[in-house]
Order: sequence, then structure tokens, then C-alpha cells
Amino acid sequence: MPRLFPPDPDFPDGFHGERAVWEALRSQLPDEAVLFRSIPLIEGAKEREIDLLVAWPGAGIAVIEVKGGNVWKDDGGAWHVSSGGHERRIEDPAEQVQDARHLLQDYLRRRGTGPTAVASSRTTHLVALPFTEVPQGWSAPNLARTMVVDRHELGDVAARVLQAIHEHGAGHKPLSAAEAEILIDVVVSSLPRHVDSIARAAEQGAVVERLTHDQAQLLTRFLGNQSRARVIGGAGTGKTWVATAQARRLARSGKRVALVCYSRGLGRFFERLVATWPARDRPAYVGLFHDLPLRWGAEPGADDDSDYWERRLPEQLGTLAARRPAGDLFDAVVVDEAQDFSDIWWPNLLQCLRDPEHGGLYVFLDDGQRVFPRDGHDPIDLPPFELEENLRNTKQIAQLIGSMSQVAMRPRGAPGEPVRVVDVPPEDAVAAADDAVEALLGEGWDPGQVALLTTGRRHPEQRHTVELAGYQEYWDDFLAAEDVFYGHVLGFKGLERPVVVLCVNGFRDRERAREILYTGLSRAGSLLVVVGPLALVEEVGGEGVRRRLGSAQDWSPATAEVG
Repeated sequence: MPRLFPPDPDFPDGFHGERAVWEALRSQLPDEAVLFRSIPLIEGAKEREIDLLVAWPGAGIAVIEVKGGNVWKDDGGAWHVSSGGHERRIEDPAEQVQDARHLLQDYLRRRGTGPTAVASSRTTHLVALPFTEVPQGWSAPNLARTMVVDRHELGDVAARVLQAIHEHGAGHKPLSAAEAEILIDVVVSSLPRHVDSIARAAEQGAVVERLTHDQAQLLTRFLGNQSRARVIGGAGTGKTWVATAQARRLARSGKRVALVCYSRGLGRFFERLVATWPARDRPAYVGLFHDLPLRWGAEPGADDDSDYWERRLPEQLGTLAARRPAGDLFDAVVVDEAQDFSDIWWPNLLQCLRDPEHGGLYVFLDDGQRVFPRDGHDPIDLPPFELEENLRNTKQIAQLIGSMSQVAMRPRGAPGEPVRVVDVPPEDAVAAADDAVEALLGEGWDPGQVALLTTGRRHPEQRHTVELAGYQEYWDDFLAAEDVFYGHVLGFKGLERPVVVLCVNGFRDRERAREILYTGLSRAGSLLVVVGPLALVEEVGGEGVRRRLGSAQDWSPATAEVG
């Protein structure tokens, strides 16, 4: 059996093709060969990942791109894949694997004398289509048939790799055993750690996009038969994506729809998202619950007048709705983060329906994220539809927040980095969180991938930006994803970034501390850094968090290596 790196790779759901080719090569390659999986490469703005790499002493090197599902190329030269009943266009796999091969060879040349010799070894690339049949006479200008492995050739895939090296390998000589050792050292030990982390984040993003799309399509077909429904699920289960898909489906069917929420950031996200849809798919109203009565003529109130926002303005909504012509009212209302709504808001929202008793009402909520001091209950008496799979977070983060969730969740995301912990007193948490952000940027994370969220007082950068630019520009900057975002957990529900530094600098409301902590921990898609007093985090989070963070990675940003 060849040497394997890693020895026992974890193939996430949906990576059945890579698993099939890996296992075939593992069983067929000779003992002196080396088989690698998932080598991320970055050069400037270009990013590639080598799915599988074979180093074969006495022969050469083969870079392999794997495409699962049923793959084909149309008459116009575009590539497509069909999997799980869904068809989509994909990037040219031959171009992908050529780019990956060139990036690897360029990296080896830059590494010095030994790797430079490896870079001059005979090297080729192949495309493996383990579930597709490719006719023997097929070819493409940038991909000979002998550089393709189809489903009938998996049983002889090692021989196909050897043939491709001999027939198409570019280089001066076969790979020697010594050069194979150099390649192992370079690939396993020398590639910067952050490159792997960032590649994992990209993989997690692709997994999330596919899973949320599939779930939204499935669930909206189910909701198509319901005039009212409550959908509940823990953080990361895709509620927001299903909510927007349901609003879009209803609007496309000709209904007049309102898509509403409570939080400014989520409301602005809805507005920006809907603006990208065709006009026929757009709801009639998209935004904040409180902006609807203002649009219909309610008097503005002061930001610090709690009674205005909690009682008087919602009551005005019901009064104003009763005076509107039927053409201004809605056939259906979709509410995301419905746990934010108080009891007094619901009857007034129902008055916005043309048929308050039977009109469409679809609410999406997670009781574990009741971070505001109000305990409203929506007026739907039907049993809820429960989302049970965490789609957004890596397995490590999903398992952490799952230990706090009020509903069971199965992690579906890709494996990721360990949660990092910086144990400091609450008064030092903001400064330590700033250090963590700087260290992450030094590792190579893009600023637009990182958010710093506080649990207590707002970060000075957040206060400064809001005071200077106002809330709309503040949230537009977040959605542009070009710089580090500084926010508070209370305003970040329904939103996410690949990397979140959760700054536990105290809790304004200790009665809601558990909900705030749960919400903050769940905002990271790929990498979570918890900064603050570990004892307090474990006390608030309970036994599950104590157990999970007990095995987390202690991290010191001040001494972290910079890639």
C-alpha cells in the first residue's frame, strides 16, 4: 500500500467521488508511491486545491482533479454536472487541474535547490470522473482521453495514472525516491498553516451553499401546501435561507408578500439580496417590522423611547393597516427571527393581511436566540416543522453550539479548525480580541472574512462607525465584505462570517447571557475564536460547552506565527 497523507482522510458529505478515487488508488498504487489528498495552493489572488496528488518514484507526479456526479461538456464547450437531482454548470476541470499543477510547480521552484529538482520531474495532470462514462473516442483540445479516468476505469486507475505520466508528463526526468521525500516534506510540513485553514473555509462555504440550496428547495415545496407554518431550528440550520426562498416563491406565484424581521443588519441583508432577484420574484415589502408603519405615515420617535418602539409604534401599525386600501395590504407575511417579536406586535402585524384570519403567515425562529427581554409567541397553533441539521458551521463549531441548543442538531458541515480560546479577564477582552484580529490577518485571512463581535459593551470601532456614517452605511460595509466588521451579538442574528472573534466582555443582561453566548458562538462558519474569561464562558454555557472547550486550542495571538 502507498504512503498516505493524511493517513485516514475525512470525506464530507457530497465528496463521494473523491473517496472512490482515493480508495481505488490506495488499493492499487505500489508501496513506494505516495498519495496525498486536498492540497490548497494560493498565489496572489489565485486559489486552487489539488484534490489528489500521486508521487510515483521511477515515474513522476500526477495532479488529479475529481468531479463526482454525472459530468458532461456541451456543444458550446461548457461543463455541467448533475447530482442529487440538481444540475449546475461547473468550471472547466481541465483548466482547474492545469492551474493547480502550475501553482504547485511554481511553489516548488521557489522553495530552493531540492524542491526545484522535484519541479523538473516528469509531471502530468488528469481528470477523474468516477461516476461518469466517457467514450473512448472522446477528447477535448486541452484534455486527451488518456488523461481522463471514467467509472469503468477505476479498477485500473493506477495504470491510467502511470500511462498519463509517461505519455503526457512534462519534465526532464522521472521522480527519484529522494525527490519524493522532498515533496512529502514540502507538502506536509512547509505549506503555511493558514493556507490549509483558508482552503478549509472555502470548502465549508461550498458545502453550505449546496446544502442550504437543496434544503430551501425541498422545504418551500412542502410549504407550498400550507397557508400558515412555523419553522423552528437551531442556529445554522438555514432558517433565513428558507424564509427568503419562501418569500420569493410566494411573490413569483403572484401574491403580494411582506418579508420582515426586527434586526437592522438582517433587514439590510434582505434588501440587498432581494434587489438581485428578477422583479417578478420580489416581495412587495422587504425590511424591518418597525419601518412598515413609518412607511404608512406613523410619526417618527426618539431612539431612546422604549415605549414608542415596544408598544406605541406597533399599535399604530394595526391602526394604519385598517385604513389602507386592500391593494396596499398583503396576501402573505414571512417573518424571520420571529423569536424577537413580542405578543403585542403579532395582532397588529396580522392586520396587514388582506385576510387576517386566513392569510399566509410563515414564521421562522429559534427560541435559543431570544436575546431581547421580550417573550412573544406567534399566533400559529399548528405543530412546527423542525430543521434538525446544522448546515452553516464546521463540525467543530456545530458540535459546540449543539451542546447548548434547545433542539437536536446533526452537523452536516465540513471538518474545520479547532475552536481557539484566549483566556483573559473581561476588562482585557477587547484589547485581546483586537490582537486576535491582527494575528488572523497576519495568518492570511482576508479582512472581509473576519468579524469581531462583543457580548457586553460595543467595540469602540462599532460606535465610531455608526456615529460617523449611520446604520445603513455601517451595514452596507458589512455586506460588502471588504474589511473587518465590528459588531455586537444582539445585532448579528441571522448573519455570519467565515471567521468570528467572539469578545466576551461581559453581559448586559445576565438573564439572557446564555442566549447571547449561544448566538455569538454560532456566527462563525469556519473558524471561531473565543476571547474572554473561560470560567465565565463555561459557567454560562453549561456542561456541554465546558466539555467542548476543555479540548479547544489555547491560543496566544501575541505570539502566533505569521504566514
